[in-house]
Amino acid sequence: MAKIYYDDDADLGLVIDKTIAIIGYGNQGRSQALNMRDSGVKNVIVGSRHDESYEQANEDGFMVYPIEKAVKEADIIFLLLPDEVAPEIYREQIEPNLEEGNILNFASGYNITFGRIQPRKGIDVVMAAPRMIGKGVRELYVKGEGSPAFVGVHQDASGMALAYGKALCKAIGATRKGAIEVSFDDETCLDLMAEQGTWPIIYNVFVEAFKLQVEMGHPEEAVLMEMYLSKEPAVMMEKAAEIGFFRQLPYHSNTSQYGQLTGFEDVDTSQIRSFLKNRYDRIRGGVFAEEWDKEQHEKNLSTLKKLKEDAFHSEFTQAEDRLKARLK
Repeated sequence: MAKIYYDDDADLGLVIDKTIAIIGYGNQGRSQALNMRDSGVKNVIVGSRHDESYEQANEDGFMVYPIEKAVKEADIIFLLLPDEVAPEIYREQIEPNLEEGNILNFASGYNITFGRIQPRKGIDVVMAAPRMIGKGVRELYVKGEGSPAFVGVHQDASGMALAYGKALCKAIGATRKGAIEVSFDDETCLDLMAEQGTWPIIYNVFVEAFKLQVEMGHPEEAVLMEMYLSKEPAVMMEKAAEIGFFRQLPYHSNTSQYGQLTGFEDVDTSQIRSFLKNRYDRIRGGVFAEEWDKEQHEKNLSTLKKLKEDAFHSEFTQAEDRLKARLK
């Protein structure tokens, strides 16, 4: 059973006087920096090139430095860059400026799992990874709730790496809700499986249900509204997160509950399972990581651009656009 840590399990004092550098002041970086400052961490700085995020960090009242200088100044470095650009920036601007005793914190296990970043010995390598988009990390903190997170250790040079990881989770507000201890590999696999396994199935279910019902003569506007544009599924998922996936069923009519549960029992899950296992094997075996590297460096994201273009101009998306143009 995984360990879950809360506020009483974490010592904020371990990091409150440390200089913490945020490398990557995007949605996650900004939210985590603001949360840490509000938690009482005395010296949060930002490492950034001179772009919009640089200006935003200045506006938010943080000292902003070039990445190399921010790393030199810091005791703890938050690597919050996109997975695809992090290895190069790490090699060229971060690694040469690390010192023994530094703590390197990741919000994604991807580059550690697949060896794209290989930290030197003598530093702690930890993970404080919110399970929430950056906007939500900040909004939930301000509400006094906090967003849950994963916490983990890849390298324990000090003998206190887990304690530092928990303290960082507390600083960003995650231990208010709960920080689940996992490995970097766990985080990578679970994150990629959601993206490559679960959501593709869900997308296909909605698109195929749309096609079928329109073919049967039902108005496309009504089909889309009934499926999700009313936001009913969003409310269902919120309730599922609060009380349980199936325990939210009593919010529906008996007719609805009977139909959902009998349908659930009748689905042939063998193809779903086969697809998910294929995705899992591609992730664990490094096939996806190699394919993604090739897409970035050899194909210049041409496949991704084509897939997005097809999705954004699909009949499904065009039907959405037609309906949204008519709604108030």
